[in-house]
Amino acid sequence: MAFDVDLFVIGGGSGGVRAARMAAQTGARVALAEQSRMGGTCVIRGCVPKKLMVFASQFSEVHETALRYGWTFGEGAFDWPAFRAHLHAELDRLEGVYRKLLDGSGVRVHDARAVLEDAHTVRLSTGEAVTAAHILIATGGRPVRPDIPCAGMGMVSDDVFLMEELPRSVLIVGGGYIACEMACILNGLGVEVTQIYRGAQILRGFDEEARGLVAESIRARGIDLRTGTDIKMMGAPEDDFDLPAGEQAPRSRPEGAGGPVRVKTTMGEDRVFDAVLFATGREPNTAGLGLEALGLDLGRRGYVPVDGYSQTPVPSVYALGDATERPALTPVAIRDAMAFVRTVFEGVPTPVDHEMVPSAIFTQPEYGAVGLTEEEARAREPIEVYATTFRPMRTAFAGRPDRVLMKLIVSQATRKVLGCHIVAPEAGEMIQLAAVAVRMGATKEDFDRTVAVHPTMAEEIVTLRTPARRG
Repeated sequence: MAFDVDLFVIGGGSGGVRAARMAAQTGARVALAEQSRMGGTCVIRGCVPKKLMVFASQFSEVHETALRYGWTFGEGAFDWPAFRAHLHAELDRLEGVYRKLLDGSGVRVHDARAVLEDAHTVRLSTGEAVTAAHILIATGGRPVRPDIPCAGMGMVSDDVFLMEELPRSVLIVGGGYIACEMACILNGLGVEVTQIYRGAQILRGFDEEARGLVAESIRARGIDLRTGTDIKMMGAPEDDFDLPAGEQAPRSRPEGAGGPVRVKTTMGEDRVFDAVLFATGREPNTAGLGLEALGLDLGRRGYVPVDGYSQTPVPSVYALGDATERPALTPVAIRDAMAFVRTVFEGVPTPVDHEMVPSAIFTQPEYGAVGLTEEEARAREPIEVYATTFRPMRTAFAGRPDRVLMKLIVSQATRKVLGCHIVAPEAGEMIQLAAVAVRMGATKEDFDRTVAVHPTMAEEIVTLRTPARRG
């Protein structure tokens, strides 16, 4: 059978665009459909605008710190509308870059929704049908609201970048990295932030010692972080919470529009916030794609099942990135895309490699991690833990109480560094380089033989000599 294209990619995020471009460079005929903006979550609604907001939020501490270093200047103020306009101009520019790269690679772009009609046919919302030898699902994920009455009154992370003005107060619901990052960002921009999480400690799944220090730092910055609590009821400020939910007046406020919200928590607090932000999880954008009709049994929450080569049980259909149950990180999606092209279009079977994936949480201070947590490592084998906490020179000189953590987890048997955890300013930059050594199988003695760069925070990673504990 003759197909219209060799590859049809559904989704114009980082993974989909990389796969389309690389496949086209092999000479394949490639088409891509994106129903929203090119660049996907990372460029338009996630990593990039979030990091720019991180940068903006950090300037709030400059004045106080600068005074201790001898500088004198007037108090500043944050102008959200000015920042927002500049932010969206930058996102428009980046979207244009993505489109230019696709056009330059010879990829045909469809600004339309695409669904699978059969194993080799994609039907576009324009009515056009395109046949393809291979179809790649790269639709990413989306934030979800909890299933509670009036949840539509709250924002999700996508809505934060669209706010017309900053709220004076916000309740952030959640304890994952998005919730913690947004708490620090909004706090740094001058918003009164309350964060609640139903679990015992934030950042579930990360190293216990590191997440404890992050929680301590969040509270020290004036964020009202409360664990072991959740929303019991929410509604408009004038709502009578004594009435049954079914008797409350209907709400006409658009979903995610923000605005004053009354919240009652499981701990009994009853308060009105200018906004509520739900950071309570994400799910794949796979609903309504026609995958079930092909016989694909979607996994938990709608994840597409794939093997080590990103192939689904339908041989012509592949999936990558957040549409699958793999680490929901942009570099993972890009790595998946490169392995997919090598396998399918270059004839070199290349399994995806998700070992030792480093990650960074852009709280203040940041948290960078690679490899095993102390708890994971101890469950596997006897280990040694080398760790230190201290006040970094820059903020200690300014009289601030900030503390950082440098931590290595080492196998007693092989002496290999099994995990590295850093809580410090610029931890994301540090962990990227540490990840190279850990990924290569460096031993503790390799770290010991490395000469320190002084004076830096990172030098502590190579000067730790005595185990803090064994187990």
